[in-house]
Amino acid sequence: MKALKSYLLKYRRVVSILIHTLIIVLGYVLAFFIRFEFKVPSEYLMLMSKTMLIMVVIKIATFQYFGLFSGVWKYVSMDDLWRILKASVAATIVFVMFVVFFFGRTGFPRSIFILDWGLCVGLVAGIRFISRGVRERFRPVHRQKRSKALIIGAGETGLLVLRELKKSSNVDVVGFADDDIVKKGSRIHGKKVLGNTKDIENIVNEHEIEQIIIAIPSARGEVIREIVSYCQFPDVKIKIVPGFREIFSGELEVKLKDVQPEDLLSRESVNVNKDELKRYLKDKTILITGAGGSIGSELARQIMQFFPERLILVDYNENDLYFLERELRDRYVHFDLEAVTADVKEVSVLKHIFSTFRPQIVFHAAAFKHVPLMEENPASAVKNNILNSRNLIYASEHYGVESFVLISSDKAVNPTNVMGATKRIAEMLMQAKAKKSRTKFIAVRFGNVLGSKGSVVPLFKKQIEEERRVTVTHPEARRYFMSIKEAVQLVLQASAIGKGGEIFVLDMGEQIKIADFAKNLISLSGLKPEKDVAIEYIGLRPGEKLHEETLHDTEKDLATKHEKIFIAQPDDFDIKKLTKHVKELEKLANLMDSPKIVRKIREIVPTYIPSGKNGEE
Repeated sequence: MKALKSYLLKYRRVVSILIHTLIIVLGYVLAFFIRFEFKVPSEYLMLMSKTMLIMVVIKIATFQYFGLFSGVWKYVSMDDLWRILKASVAATIVFVMFVVFFFGRTGFPRSIFILDWGLCVGLVAGIRFISRGVRERFRPVHRQKRSKALIIGAGETGLLVLRELKKSSNVDVVGFADDDIVKKGSRIHGKKVLGNTKDIENIVNEHEIEQIIIAIPSARGEVIREIVSYCQFPDVKIKIVPGFREIFSGELEVKLKDVQPEDLLSRESVNVNKDELKRYLKDKTILITGAGGSIGSELARQIMQFFPERLILVDYNENDLYFLERELRDRYVHFDLEAVTADVKEVSVLKHIFSTFRPQIVFHAAAFKHVPLMEENPASAVKNNILNSRNLIYASEHYGVESFVLISSDKAVNPTNVMGATKRIAEMLMQAKAKKSRTKFIAVRFGNVLGSKGSVVPLFKKQIEEERRVTVTHPEARRYFMSIKEAVQLVLQASAIGKGGEIFVLDMGEQIKIADFAKNLISLSGLKPEKDVAIEYIGLRPGEKLHEETLHDTEKDLATKHEKIFIAQPDDFDIKKLTKHVKELEKLANLMDSPKIVRKIREIVPTYIPSGKNGEE
């Protein structure tokens, strides 16, 4: 039996052509018998036999042209039916032209054309749908416990999920939940729409649901978060459909996955100009500082897809750098990759790296980013975020780097903390150098990224697992969030379109309440907020804002050719004074004089208003 199945699969196209040939012949013969009420005169039997071969040749050729022999019958859809209709119409038109040319207008019964077309469409489509129906009806069922599932979303995606789950031996779809009042109570492929999303709790309890599947791939982040808030049940798994892709064979595949924090954002996918990025990155020597970090490592992964000549990874953290190097070497075996463990604050190190490797593009992602820690250690923030950036900027110009990209932060906008203020000074140094340099200096500013080592997600997950509590600064605290992948895609796109001197601002979408985000993460862990896991409000930490900002009050954002990237245009500043101030700041940082460091930062950045400990004078 297996040998026969293997043989049929090997010659599937030949078998398909033979089956269609039989269908074409059967349809044509039936057309004559129906036309003459199953008493076909001998002269018309002769006419049928004379035209049979040309009919088969025309239809086989037409069906081949429209791709009817390449589809997979068990995935037949309305798209296949539409192709069958078009192929049959085309074949009939060609056959009519042949008959008229050889037999004239009166030598052939015209009704045969219509009957043959209808019978052919019915038989060709029918055998496909019957094959699919038989497969689904008589699929082997394994005797094991089936998990009861509820699909949220009774649209096209929900239907696709239902079809896929019917193939599974361990999932039983109980029904749908959908907010469309027209669908309530209706049945879709035998499964009832049991209510809307607000009825989820009743549906789960009544039908003992063990798995909830969110099948609304177009839903925005707030919709996903609201649905998750209705799914706070212990031991009930929540899965989501991230999207689906059409396989060339005609199969439509739906892959379920666990709901991730990024799904709670559910932002529109980023469309980058890959040709533009390829022109920008291909065959270039590229240096990434802070390569072992979340942004730096993702930059490396995405840049590798555009075939640079060489990639130099620089980081002071040897473990992070080691694992990134191993990952990239395993994936790109013959690629020229250099991993350098070094502190780029040291001028001698920079001289060695730039003179040895001669980078053409520099992505500067190395920085201290933890707001409360930098409030306690302003000297470290100055050395790493300002002096480090200054030295890299100078080295990039000196060694003729084509493009320098500073990874900045939304906390540089009207900063209330040392971290944000030092990032703003780094931006100013970049802009000052951009005014008189051939190197294209730009900065890209964005907010929090989910999944990074310093984000709230790993902290919340650890607290949920170990402490059964989550600490949130303030009930109304809001932050911008973006996935690491999306942030890096936009950083690359911004760097490719930059002309020099710009501060690019990424569209971060909506601000999300940290408290609501924490509740959703608790729900995704199969626990109930406040009941299973307590939420403790600890107050804003030193340097933190209640809400984030994206642009300076005095700035105007200019649109670029990319809908999610804008340009901030800050006020002018005195370059000579900036250089002098930074030198004084360097001396204070070496002396570890925190109060004077903060006062000097305020002098450089007038919009900086310290809060907490550094705000007390």
